[in-house]
Amino acid sequence: MIGRQVAGVINFPAKQIGKFMSEVLVLGFPDADGEVVLVAPERQVPNGGRLY
Repeated sequence: MIGRQVAGVINFPAKQIGKFMSEVLVLGFPDADGEVVLVAPERQVPNGGRLY
């Protein structure tokens, strides 16, 4: 994901997921095959901006 921008939520409390502590929720939708497609802006936006 280096060089890509995606939408995520960072104000949730940390949560244990398997062996890892998750501190961010990355947003996505399932496609026709059930694979996750990440939500991404159509143009470059400042990192850390608010999602409305």
